[in-house]
Amino acid sequence: MRIDLTQTAASQIASEPNQKPVSAPDVSATDVAGAEDRTTLSSAEQSLSELVGAAMSSPDIRQDKVDALTAAINAGKYELDPEKIASSMIDEHA
Repeated sequence: MRIDLTQTAASQIASEPNQKPVSAPDVSATDVAGAEDRTTLSSAEQSLSELVGAAMSSPDIRQDKVDALTAAINAGKYELDPEKIASSMIDEHA
């Protein structure tokens, strides 16, 4: 799965503070000056916010993966599958 977030959008989402519900009393249209707004987040929106936060806090380089690939290449055990690579390239642009 591929997630494309621009740095601006991702950092903006990650830096938004968690919103808490604010209650608002029933007011008439003429008494708007003292009114408060109310907002709530659905569980799906909260889950999305948590996932974005986790993604943003993960390191840019997964050193464990880099080390494993380096060791496999140095040991001569890293093999490429040209057909799989070509298939992935075609799927990426399809």
